[in-house]
Amino acid sequence: MLFAIESALRAGEICALRWGDLFLDERYLKVRGHEGGRKTAAAKRDVPLSTESLRILGQLLHTKEEGDDRAFRLSTTQIDALFRKAKASAMIEDLHFHDTRHESITRLAKKLDVLELARMVGHRDLKMLMVYYNETAANLAKKLI
Repeated sequence: MLFAIESALRAGEICALRWGDLFLDERYLKVRGHEGGRKTAAAKRDVPLSTESLRILGQLLHTKEEGDDRAFRLSTTQIDALFRKAKASAMIEDLHFHDTRHESITRLAKKLDVLELARMVGHRDLKMLMVYYNETAANLAKKLI
């Protein structure tokens, strides 16, 4: 879940990650597809990695198993089941794993310009990003000084 918040990747994209898709020295990964499906041209992309993302992947690297190239070794079904179990344990009702993407994009909107953000998260339509961009007029005014 933390990796999803840091990277803005969908559950299927996380499950599809292979070690060959990770370029840790250069701080990015390649999204080539997702588990069980196809991706549009825009969704196939290079995603920059934050320091926290690199830390999480570094922990996974220590658990890498011979013959298994999957970075997270999870299926979307497993993510869904684990997420539901954690929600029930925390007594949270209205939360979905995909909400991590919204949280991530909202945070990234404070750091990246709209074109950089669109490229990172795989949105071709900039209108989609307006859902995540929640800057106040007061904060925008500070940028005009």
